[in-house]
Formats: sequence, C-alpha cells, structure tokens
Amino acid sequence: MEPPRTGSPYQPVIEALESHPEKKFYNVSKLGGAKYDTLPYSIRVLFESSVRNCDGFLVKETDAMNILDWKTKQNHVEVPFCPARVVLQDFTGIPAMVDFAAMREAVRNAGGDPVKVNPACPTDLTVDHSLQIDFSKWPETVLKNQEMEFGRNRERLQFFKWSSKVFENISIIPPETGTAHQVNLEYLSRVVFDVKDFLHPDSVVGTDSHTTMVNGLGILGWGVGGIETEAVMLGMPLSLTLPEVVGCELTGTVSPFATSIDIVLSITKHLRQADVAGKFVEFFGSGVSQLSVADRTTIANMCPEYGAILSFFPVDNVTLKHLKHAGFDKAKLEVTEAYLKAVKLFRNDESSSREPEYSQVVQVSLSSIIPYVSGPKRSQDRVAVNNMKSDFQACLNEKSGVKGFQIAAEKQNDIVPVQYEGNEYKLSHGCVVIAAVISCTNNCNPSVMLAAGLLAKKAVEAGLVVKPYIRTSLSPGSGMVTHYLSSSGVLPYLSKLGFEVVGYGCSTCVGNTAPLPEAIRNAIKQGDIIACGVLSGTKNFEGRLCDCVRANYLASPPLVVAYAIAGTVQIDFDTEPLGTGFNGKSIYLRDIWPTRQELHTVEEERVISSMFKELKEKMEKGNKRWNLLEAPESILFPWDLKSTYIRCPSFFDKLAKEAVPPQAVENAHVLLFLGDSVTTDHISPAGSIARSSAAAKYLTSKGLTPREFNSYGARRGNDAVMTRGTFANIKLLNKFIGKPAPKTIHFPSGQTLDVFEAAELYQKEGIPVIILAGKKYGLGSSRDWAAKGPFLLGVKAVLAESYEKVHRSQLIGIGIAPLQFRPGENPSTLGLTGREQFSILFPPDLSPRMTLDIKTSTGKVFSVIALFENNMEITLYKNGGSLNFVARRFL
Repeated sequence: MEPPRTGSPYQPVIEALESHPEKKFYNVSKLGGAKYDTLPYSIRVLFESSVRNCDGFLVKETDAMNILDWKTKQNHVEVPFCPARVVLQDFTGIPAMVDFAAMREAVRNAGGDPVKVNPACPTDLTVDHSLQIDFSKWPETVLKNQEMEFGRNRERLQFFKWSSKVFENISIIPPETGTAHQVNLEYLSRVVFDVKDFLHPDSVVGTDSHTTMVNGLGILGWGVGGIETEAVMLGMPLSLTLPEVVGCELTGTVSPFATSIDIVLSITKHLRQADVAGKFVEFFGSGVSQLSVADRTTIANMCPEYGAILSFFPVDNVTLKHLKHAGFDKAKLEVTEAYLKAVKLFRNDESSSREPEYSQVVQVSLSSIIPYVSGPKRSQDRVAVNNMKSDFQACLNEKSGVKGFQIAAEKQNDIVPVQYEGNEYKLSHGCVVIAAVISCTNNCNPSVMLAAGLLAKKAVEAGLVVKPYIRTSLSPGSGMVTHYLSSSGVLPYLSKLGFEVVGYGCSTCVGNTAPLPEAIRNAIKQGDIIACGVLSGTKNFEGRLCDCVRANYLASPPLVVAYAIAGTVQIDFDTEPLGTGFNGKSIYLRDIWPTRQELHTVEEERVISSMFKELKEKMEKGNKRWNLLEAPESILFPWDLKSTYIRCPSFFDKLAKEAVPPQAVENAHVLLFLGDSVTTDHISPAGSIARSSAAAKYLTSKGLTPREFNSYGARRGNDAVMTRGTFANIKLLNKFIGKPAPKTIHFPSGQTLDVFEAAELYQKEGIPVIILAGKKYGLGSSRDWAAKGPFLLGVKAVLAESYEKVHRSQLIGIGIAPLQFRPGENPSTLGLTGREQFSILFPPDLSPRMTLDIKTSTGKVFSVIALFENNMEITLYKNGGSLNFVARRFL
C-alpha cells in the first residue's frame, strides 16, 4: 500500500509573481539553472510537474533531476508525469466511468467506503463526440440525428447523468455541445492553472489519440489508453521513457493557395521520414509566427498519424492574441503571460532569441508547400493535387497493395450506367460516391471551413451542382462551426450542394457513413469499380468508410467540396473544368477558389470573437433534453440486469487488500496466431455490429432487432457485448484459418468457431490461452478494450516480435503479460505451429526485461523477454493490473 505522502522537498523554491504578489509558483527556472535554459519547452513542463508533485514515493527527487538532465538521460530512464487534468470522450469515457461504478461496488463488498471512490485528478467528460448518421438530406437533419442519438443512447446518457451527480472532481459536458477536442480547445483549456492562487502549467491526458490538438495552445497533452487514464484519474502518475525531442524548424512563407491541411500533410511526410515515433516534436523558427493557433492545433492534431507522442507549440504572442479573442479576461492574460515568462515557458518571437537544444532538427520550408491530398489507402501517401489524375491512373495499374488496385488495362475505362431517382448516371473508376467534411482535424480551424463555404457559395452562384447519389455530409465538431458558417452567410450554399449539417461528432471518419443507395452499391460491385471517398479527416484505411469504397482520400474541406462537384478524382484542375455552369460556361477550380484575403476578412470580422462567446453561453444555458433527463441519486449504481448498454464488469471481482502473485501459465492453447501490424481496429470492437457476429447473437437473445444493435462504441459500457466483439473484425487474418475472418480453431474439439465461442469453451474447460503475433502488435488508436477484451477472453499472455508502446502498457494495466521473442527469433524460426500447448513460469522476483523460459507440449524450450520496462510496471502486473492496484487504496 502507498505510504503517507509528505510535502515536496522543493518548497524553498516557491516564489511570488512580481506583478501579482498574491500568486505563488515553483520557480523551476531558478532551480534548474543553466541546464533548464537548454531544455526544450515540453521537457520544462515535465520538470515543473515533477518538482510540484514530488512526494518521495510516486515522484522522487531523482525523477526531477533525471528530467533536468534530459540531454544525457533521454531514452535511458523512466520518469513519472502527473498531468493537471484528464479529458474523456463518450466512447472511451463510458468504460472508465463504468469501471468507477464497479469499483465502488467492489470496495463496498470488500468492507471499504464506496463514497471515497472518486477521481483524484480533475476530469472532464464530453458526452457528445461520436455520431451515427441516420439522416443526411433533410432540412431538419441536425434535430433528427440528435433525437435518434438521444433515443437510442438513453441508458448511456442516464448513466453519465448519474455519474455527474455522485462523483466528485468530474465535470460532464452534456450532449449537442461538441467533440472532446473542440470543447477542450474552446472551453476547458486553462493554459495556466490557478488553484487557490497557486500557478502551474496546464497539461492533460485523454482517452483519444487526438488529445494532442491542445499542443497548439502551448498545453502539453497526448492520448493514452483508457486503463492508464483511469489510473491517472485515481492519482497515479503516468510512467514514460524520457523522450527524445525533435525540433521542427519552420521557415519561409505559406502559399496563399495552401491550407492548413496542406501544411499538415507536408509536415506529416517530413516527420514520418525523420522517424519521430515515440518522440516529442517541438516547433520553432521564423515560420511558426505565421501560423495561427487554428493552424497549430490542426498540425498538432495529426501527430498520431506521423507517430509522435505529441507536437508542441510553446505559448507566444500569437497564442496570447488568440486567448484574448477566446474570451480570456485581461487580468487572467496578464497573470498567464507573467507566469510563463517567469518560468521561461514563453517563446520569444525574435529571431535573435536562443532556441533550446534538441535531439535532432527537421527543417520544413513553408514556401515549398502546395495543395495535396492523401491516399488512396494511407494518410502518409501524399499526392499533389495537380498530379492526382495521373497518380490515380497509376494506382489502377499497380499490383494490389498499399496504393495499387491491379485493374486490367482493358477494364480501366469501363463505364457502368445506373438509374437513380429517375435519371441515368455513369460510374467509372475514380468516381466520387462519398464526400464528407467531418470533425476530426478541421473544425478547430475556421479558415479551412470558411474556405469550403466560400467555395460552395461561388460554385452555386456559378451554377454548379453535386450529383444526388454522392453521399455528402457536414459533421462539425462543434455547434460553433455551424454558428460561424451561418453568420458568415455560407451555410445555405453548402446545403444546396448537399453538405447538410448532420450533427456534431465523429461520423464518416469512423465508418458511421449512412449506407450508399442500393443501386449505386450494386453498380460498384457488379462493375468492380474503384469508387472513391473524399473526406477532411485523418484516417482513410481501405474499407473503413464503406466496404464497397476502396479508394479514400484525405483532403482539405474546400477540396472535398471541389471533388464532390467534379464527381471524380480523375480530373486535372488546371486544365479541366469542374463542370458546366449557367449558359453552358465551363467553370474551373481557379474561378471559385477563395483568396486568403477573403478568408482573413470574413474570419476576423464575423468569426473568432463571436464563436467563443456563443459556446460559453451555450455551456451556461445547458441542454434541455439533458436537463430533463432523470437519473438515480444512489451512491452505488443500480445495475439493471436486463440492460444491453451498461453492465457491471468483472475486473474487480477478486479485489482484496493483498495482491495475489502472478500464477504460472500451464498448458495454454493458442487462441490466435497472428502476423505483423495487427491493429487495435483488429482487436477492439468498433463501428457497426455485424448481424452474424457473436455480439449480434447476444443482442438478439436479449430481444433486440438488428436495427436496435447500435454500434460497439455506444455499447462500450457492456462487457458482454465488448468481449464478444473482441477480434470480431472481418479483416482479422488468423494463420489457423488462412483467410480474413473473425474465426479460430478450438483445438481440443477441432471445431472452427467465432473467436469468442472458442475462448468461452476454453474457459469452461479451465484451459488458459495466449496469443502469438508478429511485429508491431497493437498499432492504432489507444483503445482500452483492445486489452480488456482479450483479458475477459481468458488471454494470459501475448507473445509477439514487437509492440506498439501504448498497447503494451495497456496489456500490463489489465494484467496480461507482454512477452517478446528475442531478436532474430519468431514463430517461424523457432518452428512453432501454434498448435502446441505452452507453459510459462513467472518467478516472484520479476525484473525489467528479464528473460523467461517457455516450454511447449512438443518438448521445445525457448526464451522470451518479459517486456516490463520498469519496476512500477512490474508492481502493477503483480497487483493484477493498475486498476486493481489503485482500487486497493480505498480499502
């Protein structure tokens, strides 16, 4: 158990702010001296946190000194980090809050006081993040979709309402407000915390990988797994390897035709080539001051796509100007500026100012950036817009793979006629069938959204239209986007082109697209047409938007509208018209593209000051349906055994004051034999629930029809659904099966079953299971159910060639051992078939990265590395995972 905490040994360095003597702070600049002055700004934030939270137990003096010694200790030591706050969104927040409710139940059953179970770290949960689109062509689109969301998710919303009443230190942001990222920027961010006149930097971790958006405001933050987040909520620090910091120097001047999306895609390419995976990125140079905060947050938001932990823009004069527009009062701005300058966290715009030392420097010339899109299958594959037509043609020719579709030459000019709404249309390779301006990367940047609106206005005025079969949608991350699109007068023009506001939240980007018209789907499949989706999001994996849409491109919002008008990606905008306008006139993209000056004028005069004022008024006013929603008042949640949304999970069933040491794994069967690059999309259930799946069978047994299934995301508070959805991805390639399918073999009986059914049989027989995998196991979004699901399936260990770091941490956090083959070894070199049984002995004195022996039923013995990086991870594993470890604090 945790010993009593003592005061920080750094109390003598607490000083008063000169301009506001009532405000106190740790003067880490003086404490750190010359070493501090060379630290990257992001590392200075880590140092301040370690000084302020030093208690001799969870955070030690040596931790602070290791951070100060960053130049020599990077990549060599683990350090704790105590973020100032936590941000949750609906799909990843619901399991966290269900776990808190279950923890109260377990603490009560173990003789403790359940009222003590509350977040220790300030936590905000935004209910309105993900959106299922049901209606996309109605004038009342938003109301209809929000009504549908409220209706089908009533149980989930009632649980959130109960949580808001009974848990201390947590704020629930009601529905119809905006996504977590948007509200975090516009409403929740502090930049500098002022708690009882004590100042410290704002910092945050969240359950969404795009929490990094706040880095554009000079707030250190990134996304971690739900299990780690829950531990932080309960007062545990995050443990991270002291990272390398890549300095990204921006120089030159931005082209008037390049949007922030173009800048993002260009920087993404440079940073991917620089291999920034697992590192911090920090921006500096003369070009930084040319970027608005909206541009910066867009760039920071994409950092998961180029692999960095975070991308940090230190606070400077541009930030302060934005905060003024955002509604920060004069006194708060004065304190913020004075504090950040006192602790040297304020970036000086002058070229003569000294820059920190970095692990490496990557240079990007903003002058070289031209408009790009990204695709057709990966966000890192950039295509210059002026090369789009030829590049798509090359994709048709290339062998099937990350870019190719391998369409025979004689089939590349095929045209499939289709009847739709009484008219005949012709589909061909490259035809656009989905065009979505969505929330994830662009809603924070008024310029790109306004560019889409102004382009739409000019297009409509010129007589251009969008073909009716194209599934168009506009789902901003916040009602503020609708507000400024409306106040600037461009919203009706977007609507006329089919870009109706469908609601606020992730939609097309996560596969929540409304179904394509049946006639269009049939034509695409029958003609083997490479149809396209164009979206202003961050993810474009094949089949993510729709199973019949094989090519997906990421583009800026105005280009999404342009490609929708053109109806195809096989167009050269320089030489070919978008379409024919009034009087038969050919209209080119250059004729309707808004200038940077037009955008600047509209943004300054109509947008920035009003949008933040509007949001604050909306937050104060609240949501009528939410305000009227009834919820229990009890200290313990009254679980409804019939509920298919909220269920008490079994994670804390064995909670006791003393931990049970890890047990040996004896004669375990292999549940799944997987290859390289297995993502959390393969592991963790997401999107729609297939009618033939184990989860569908469960819901049907509860009396639900397929129309009532909703999505896995909405049902993340029900472990029965989520466990059945684990490894239920139709693209899962299990070597036992030999083709993509969510199936495996139950070896005692020889049956081929759904993964859940096989795991259920193994558990009934008392047989443990493990997973064999290749390189980069657990890539992708940081989903807690990617660890929780396998745990509930009975998985005791994963044996892989390498791991994505966040997922490895989550496996430890839930109590699954991450084991790694030794360098140069894998199942093939060791002659493993996966049909053997495996026995693993865990010694009581586990040490970081120690070697363990594994014995197989065939007599083979080989060694693996127990991938625990530090003693804290070993402590958590021995305690049955981090959730059980922190839960014991309440007993």
